[in-house]
Amino acid sequence: MEKDNKTNNDVKKEGEEKDFFDDTDMGSNWDETVENFDELNIKTDLLRGIFAYGFDKPSSIQQRAILPIIKGRDVIAQAQSGSGKTGTFVIGSLELIDVTKLEVQALVLAPTRELAQQIYNVYTYIGEFLKIKVLNLIGGTAVRDSKNALENGVHVVVGSPGRVLDMLKKNHLKLAYLKCLILDEADDLLSKGFLENMKDIISLIPPECRINLFSATMPKEIVNLSSNFMNDPAKILVKNEELTLLGIKQYYITLKKEWKLETLMNLYKGLDISQAIIFCNSINGTENLTTDMRSKGHKVSCIHSGLPMNERAKVMSEFRSGVTRVLISTDLTARGIDVYNVSIVINYDLPTQKETYIHRIGRSGRFGKKGNAINFILPEEKDQLDMIQKFYDTHIEQLPQDLSEIK
Repeated sequence: MEKDNKTNNDVKKEGEEKDFFDDTDMGSNWDETVENFDELNIKTDLLRGIFAYGFDKPSSIQQRAILPIIKGRDVIAQAQSGSGKTGTFVIGSLELIDVTKLEVQALVLAPTRELAQQIYNVYTYIGEFLKIKVLNLIGGTAVRDSKNALENGVHVVVGSPGRVLDMLKKNHLKLAYLKCLILDEADDLLSKGFLENMKDIISLIPPECRINLFSATMPKEIVNLSSNFMNDPAKILVKNEELTLLGIKQYYITLKKEWKLETLMNLYKGLDISQAIIFCNSINGTENLTTDMRSKGHKVSCIHSGLPMNERAKVMSEFRSGVTRVLISTDLTARGIDVYNVSIVINYDLPTQKETYIHRIGRSGRFGKKGNAINFILPEEKDQLDMIQKFYDTHIEQLPQDLSEIK
């Protein structure tokens, strides 16, 4: 397959991917920016929706990445967590949509139901004055209702790869008018767990459809892999050392495994926590910690992929509204989830992948607020912590004995 003649339907087979992990240029190649939303020359009703949503001035990623989307470019965009990536692709894609055509013109994929729901909400709010019709296609929703909505016509579909592919195969979802395919948390979607579904979906989009990849982490192999299905993308990338969130203080405490729960209880006594997320590496870990904390009289909620969708939705709703202050979670909520008052993230288990670390700690310090991250480190995990510090060129301090120093 010749690169110059490649269309979006030309997706390499799994055995051929290694050839693309070597030579692709990782550098940014797009520098054009705008200082305010008016400079974008977008639809008046879209501008009304932007301001009604609460955006005043575009964030750094919005200043740079909305323009190439509007101009019809493929885009690979990377920026820190909480920097406005969702608003970027929502605004860019809404400008492209012809609201007079009730056809699917934008398809947005996300790795979790929770993130898909959040994206759906942003499209609904910002697209209010455009009268945009949005459909959420995620597991656990009624297929019949989704089918009826598609038959009646929608402009935007937001969903998870499994359900979207199922609706495509059943011919309920049609992509003949699709203008842009957006992958949020693209590095996750293009990893092994989703890759086969993603190949199938990409093979079904029209050749003229633009593809936009967004994430806080964009490993080299993912950027290189994208050359299989993207055409001369505008790249807006940052170095690993520029990813660490300046508003988040990072700490570690070295301890034995059997001391973790007692240490967590002591943190509770010494810290003023508005809302917190505690990350564990397994479903069993989240459930066991939830049971232990509840037995000690703490009101906590728990979320992981093994829970029914309606229960996951209830947990997130209660946490967002502040009914519960502490959420114990697997990496299900590590990417993209916005909860305004989260002031602290505790890695009860250190993440197994260094890229996950920046996503987890980015759950605190959202919307320009300050936050804290505390890592529980087993003695044998010290090298792993050192690797994270080196990878992000950041400093993780030892937790002070006087917890009043943590603000």
